[in-house]
Amino acid sequence: MDLRHVLATNLRRIRHEKGLSQEALAHEAGVDRAHVSKIERGVTQVGIEIIGKFVDVLGVEPAEFFQLPPKRTRKR
Repeated sequence: MDLRHVLATNLRRIRHEKGLSQEALAHEAGVDRAHVSKIERGVTQVGIEIIGKFVDVLGVEPAEFFQLPPKRTRKR
């Protein structure tokens, strides 16, 4: 499992749940909106400092960014 994509998926989900745009999250965290976009697409690495800023802005625990999605079960 690629943790970069796990973080990307969770960041996008949490941001949507909080009703924030990429622009609003970027502004509150003090980062560029394009950087938020790249993180959410899983195309760039993200440092612990930026994760800390997202934690503060979104009001979540850091571990929430690394929770694996539930495994899908196939119905027969």
